[in-house]
Amino acid sequence: MKNTHQQSLDLTKQKGLIRSRDLAARKLPRVALTRLVRQGLLIRVGRGLYSLPDRQVSGLGALAEVAQKHPQSIVCLLSALRVHELTTQAPFEVWIAIPNKARAPKMDYPPLRIVRFSGAALTEGIERKAIDGVDIRVTDVARTVVDCFKFRNKIGLDVALEALREAWRDKRVSMDDLWRYAKLYRVDKVMRPYMESLS
Repeated sequence: MKNTHQQSLDLTKQKGLIRSRDLAARKLPRVALTRLVRQGLLIRVGRGLYSLPDRQVSGLGALAEVAQKHPQSIVCLLSALRVHELTTQAPFEVWIAIPNKARAPKMDYPPLRIVRFSGAALTEGIERKAIDGVDIRVTDVARTVVDCFKFRNKIGLDVALEALREAWRDKRVSMDDLWRYAKLYRVDKVMRPYMESLS
């Protein structure tokens, strides 16, 4: 039994956050999680989500929890702006994108704001980042800026403009990348005057 517990703890150290299915995938009994919580060696951070009690959590910890529970989701819009440090806002919801026909994920906490993507939007400009030991999928800087213009009715044009100015000022985007995504997502006409004002 100790061996099973140690393997479960080692897996938690490695992944940062684990679910019972992570144990099942390694043929470890799921009941080990309950026992480790009872012993104070693990804590339950959300429904079906566990971590070590002393786990270091960043300000982006909620994103790691969502990504661990819903690995196919893509962190986007306001949450992606936070990941890329392009906004002063701290959204209380985690903004994620899922495929058009996918079932919407549910979590007690943190609250989710779901956007639906299809086609190239699910693969173009998506990068992986490690947050609190968890691998997340997030839109890259240029793609995030363009998405802000595409979804300006949801997040506000002022947020999109702030993201564009910050990314350009910090030399984190090129005009070529912005134009490519703007054309791909059909917001080039909307973005043109703002992009021209930068150059």
